[in-house]
Order: sequence, then C-alpha cells, then structure tokens
Amino acid sequence: MIGNRYGTHRVITPKGVLPQPAWKINNKMDILYDNEILVDVFMLNIDAASFTQIKQEVGADEEKVAEKIMKIVNERGKMHNPVTGSGGMLIGKVAKIGEALKDKAKIKVGDEIATLVSLSLTPLKIYKIKKVHLDTDQVEVEAKAIIFESGVYSKLPSDMDRRLALAVLDVAGAPAQTARLVRPGDTVAIIGASGKSGTLCSYVAKKYAGPTGKIVALVHSKKHSKHLEELGITNIAEIDATNAVETEKVVSEFTSGEMADVTINVVNIANTEMASILSTKDYGTVYFFSMATSFTKAALGAEGVGKDVNMIIGNGYMTDHAEIALETVRESVELRRMFESLYVN
Repeated sequence: MIGNRYGTHRVITPKGVLPQPAWKINNKMDILYDNEILVDVFMLNIDAASFTQIKQEVGADEEKVAEKIMKIVNERGKMHNPVTGSGGMLIGKVAKIGEALKDKAKIKVGDEIATLVSLSLTPLKIYKIKKVHLDTDQVEVEAKAIIFESGVYSKLPSDMDRRLALAVLDVAGAPAQTARLVRPGDTVAIIGASGKSGTLCSYVAKKYAGPTGKIVALVHSKKHSKHLEELGITNIAEIDATNAVETEKVVSEFTSGEMADVTINVVNIANTEMASILSTKDYGTVYFFSMATSFTKAALGAEGVGKDVNMIIGNGYMTDHAEIALETVRESVELRRMFESLYVN
C-alpha cells in the first residue's frame, strides 16, 4: 500500500492540500504505508514562536501547557499551533520502515533520529506527556510519529547529548543560511541575538564577516546576553524589536548611519518586521527566520517606507544544514559549553 510521497493520503480536511496547510490529518499508527517510517518519539522541541504563544495563552504552568499541546494534537493529528501556524521537530527511535523504503532509507530500525521537517505536517500521536521544560521549549513524551517518503531526518550524533542535539537541529537552517548570506566585511544586525538560533547566527556571522566585519547583536535583555561577549560579540544593545524607529536609531548609532548589509530576524514574537527592514541599508538583505513573521507586514511595510531590500523567508531547510549546525557547535568550545549549560541536565 503506497501513499503519496508528500503525505496527502493522510490529509483529512480539507481534501486536496498538502499535510502542512491541512487543518487535520490522520494520525492513526496501526497502519503503516509502504513508503512511510514509524518512529517511537521521546522528545518534542516546540517551535519558539508557538511555545511562547502557548505560555502567553495558558500561563507558564507545566500542566496547562501540556494540556494545550495534547488538545492541539488530538484535534489536528499533528502539533500545528492554530495561532502561529508553526510546529517544531522531534527526536525518537526508528520503530519500523515501510517495505518500499527499506532499500532507500539511510537509517535502520533502532536508530535514533531527529526529524528535520516541521511537526505542523508530521502525523503525531501522543500517549503521555512526561515533562514540559518551560525554559527550553522541549517536551518529553511517549508518542509515535510518521515520516513521509519526502521527509528529511538526521541520525543523532554519538558525541552529543540528545537534548543538546535536538536544540541545535531545531534551528539548523538559521546558522546554515547565515553562512550563505554573510560575506567578509559585512555589517550584520541580528535581532533576537541572545536566543538559541540568535546565538548560533551571531557566531557564524562573526566567523564569515571576518575581522573587517561588524556584528550588531540586538537583544531583549542584556542580562541574558553574557554568552555573546564570550563569543567575542561586543556590539550589544537592549531593544524592543516591536519599536521599529528606536531599533533603526540603535543600529544607525552602531554603524555610523551606514546600517546593516544583512539583518537576521530570529525573534519569537510578532510585529518585528519593520525593525528588521529599517535596520538594513538599501539593496541589503533581510533574513526572516522567525515563524512569527508576517509576509504582508514585511512586504507592504517595506513599500510604505521606500526601502529597497531583499527579503528572504526563513526556509528551515538547506542542503547539509544539519551537519553545518552540528559542526558549528563542535568547533567552538564556548558555544558548546553555553548550549550544554542550557539543555543538558
């Protein structure tokens, strides 16, 4: 029994769409199509924008957050936040590989893997939520999930703790895309620089901009940004990224009015599009990795202020992005120590 390689055979409503935009998909685990992979899941990493929204809605309470996550998955067959539209990713152990994929898959039954596709399109059945880590967006579960034929995944590295690997792989697209965008001598503004993806992007941007470049790290609170100084980032400012004009002023001061060649937005809240656009020089590039980004606000906002900038949607996938992200953490003692202090108990 062969299903559609993109998983449309699991879509319940509305018919004719792909699993990600679908409202509800089939998460029954008793039938495995020949081109699907069944995974025993032990950890979810909820997308930062989604996790923040849930905590704002129900409060920073483990039990209430767990109830909300279960409610979403039971209603939709996947972890697809109806407010933010985002999901996250998972790690687990391969339980079964469909007959049609046994000779194609680069994994075997028993391998521990991380999915590199969103939970917003992944059939998921949660039997029990064991622990919600409110400070890291990670959720320990007893669950099962399905990977479609087109799904992307990575074997967990043997030299890293599971939670560390999950944290890094969750945002693997951000540092990989940063490496692609930043050139020697560039001025790079990073909005949300003290977070998980922001820290990785800051390190990579500094590496690729080189000694003639400049990194401007914009953070919500300086008390959470000491690790940036350990990475050699010295231009750090505390700002409210929803205030576009004030953000523009800060970046202008750091860059003597030149503004940024590349601006990277990795915040987990809404309404920061214009801060990113105004921080960028004409013909520069804005990379919106945040799932809280509104395309409408960005496109019409740039038009409204007469800014000629290239805007890139944060595609969480690029070739070899998992390997790039993991190697980034391996090559920096300071970066790895920081991530281990946050994610490894």
